[in-house]
Amino acid sequence: MRRLGPEEMSGLTILVVCLAVVVPVPFVAEPDRMLVPLAVWLLLAVAWFAATAVAVLQPPRTRAAYVALAAQTLLTAALVVTVPGIGWLPILLVFGAALSTYVGPTRVVVAVVVINTAALLVAFLLAPGQARAFEIVLSLGLYLLLQVASAAVSIALQREQRMRTELTVAHAELAAAAVRDQEATRASERLRISRELHDLIGHQLTVLTLELESAAHLPGERGAAHVERARAVARALLGDVRATVGELRRRAPDLRAALDTVAAAVPSPRVEVSVADDVVADEEQTAALVRVTQEVVTNAVRHAEMATVLRIEVGTGEDGVLTFLARDDGLTSGPVRLGHGLAGIVERAEALGGGATFDASAGFTVEARLAGRVAS
Repeated sequence: MRRLGPEEMSGLTILVVCLAVVVPVPFVAEPDRMLVPLAVWLLLAVAWFAATAVAVLQPPRTRAAYVALAAQTLLTAALVVTVPGIGWLPILLVFGAALSTYVGPTRVVVAVVVINTAALLVAFLLAPGQARAFEIVLSLGLYLLLQVASAAVSIALQREQRMRTELTVAHAELAAAAVRDQEATRASERLRISRELHDLIGHQLTVLTLELESAAHLPGERGAAHVERARAVARALLGDVRATVGELRRRAPDLRAALDTVAAAVPSPRVEVSVADDVVADEEQTAALVRVTQEVVTNAVRHAEMATVLRIEVGTGEDGVLTFLARDDGLTSGPVRLGHGLAGIVERAEALGGGATFDASAGFTVEARLAGRVAS
């Protein structure tokens, strides 16, 4: 069962608190003071709860979220206006102002606050008894201040969350850069050693082979046998040196350790990395997979709404093709749009003879393939 993320917990907390405000109303409100029948008010309350739930659970700045927020705001106003005189019911207006900061920009928040304040003014004017103008203005000012304060606190919390997200992304990018820099240093050192082996030992053994090859043509059967054996040994040594040089040039870093380094830099969502035992990647493939992992992690941190876990699996397919599969459990919103990060994944995969596909039907899934390399 999927764990609830912090955004879900906050949304559910708002719903629970609002329910605690709404539920007692039918039991304490006098029927003759309600402007609509109780059954109608209860229907409005159910519709308000549904609209609030949709506004909380929908990704922000989407058409569905805006429609749900508009319905939630109007229904909140209707609940407050149709039962004037219930002192705690205007608390719903404060929660509506806070909720609007998660759905849209500042102008949307201002519009919600204005509608809430107008609804509260109507409720005060319709309340039983003759309230003085000073009391109405004071109450309106108090609730206006509460709405602005709740919206400001919500905006500050979202800004802090964005800063944490950017910090997490920066840590992931720094970890990936560190892996690439370390591998670049190791690759340079391996190349230097391979060149020295080839230039020094390899050259000497080549000269030895040529000298023995010449000696084999000298007179004397007894010496020819020893020379032949020496020539075979020299050729074996030369083959070993060439094999060592080739291995040094081809040897790639530990792919599992490299991907784990990138994953460890992200506290949320939790990143689980699995690399099959039969996976063999060269330096170029490893560097590409590290960058793809970085992009996937960054995408999950920034865009995977309510995601708690990101699973990354690297395996081997037919003809030695390297397969990369990443899937998170976040909410999805509409078709996939290729930004710079996702486009970069496609370009890296295609540059290595493969490709990449994306799917947002259940969470967000990234599948990439890198062509197998023929051992030389």
